Amino acid sequence: MIPPAPELTLPEELLLLALDPRRGSPYCSGRSLEYGTAGAVLRELELQGRVTGQGGRVRVVSPLAPPDPLLAQVLGSLSDPGTGGLAGGVDTRRWVRQTGRHVQELCLEHLVRRSVLRRETHRFLGLLPYHRHPPADPGLSLAVRDRFAAAEAAGFPDPRSRTLAALVSAVGLSGAVARGGLRDRWAMRGLIDEEWTAHAVYRNVRQDRAKRNSSRSYGGGSSSSGGD
Repeated sequence: MIPPAPELTLPEELLLLALDPRRGSPYCSGRSLEYGTAGAVLRELELQGRVTGQGGRVRVVSPLAPPDPLLAQVLGSLSDPGTGGLAGGVDTRRWVRQTGRHVQELCLEHLVRRSVLRRETHRFLGLLPYHRHPPADPGLSLAVRDRFAAAEAAGFPDPRSRTLAALVSAVGLSGAVARGGLRDRWAMRGLIDEEWTAHAVYRNVRQDRAKRNSSRSYGGGSSSSGGD
């Protein structure tokens, strides 16, 4: 079994895989990565015995707060009676979609405070600010990638590595981080249906893709109609 990277949770590992070590920008769609980060938090909570996912819903099974402050905050929100809590649970796909941006920002802030990432502020057209998050220690980012490559070579032999592989595929990162060929990337794609959080992430990614394709088709159709 391949152990996790030291002192890194699943969402943190996913972010270090997703962010370009030099530029600090994601290799995939930023929105997709937000979904992936939220899904990784839920799976981390499940691996720690705090939640379970069944029937498209996530349920709290142990409300005891974990030591990690981000995980504790997310668990507290899931335990809120207004969100379903211990009884009915929360719709996983909807939760991932609605909270992805907030959860990712919390995770990035946590990594910056721990000096795992640096936060660089840039301005689009000299006006609108945006952030990049290159690693403070490029060696840690490389270690996470090497660990993923070792798990890939071993066929993702444990639940944690299979989840990470499924999330990587779900958000569209496999081409950037997988070192195997097309067959290996297809194998990673097959893991999505086995991992409930990755499946919820992928449904949201696919929904966004369908909306973009529909917008393009509508725009093209309108242009053609005008030409006719």
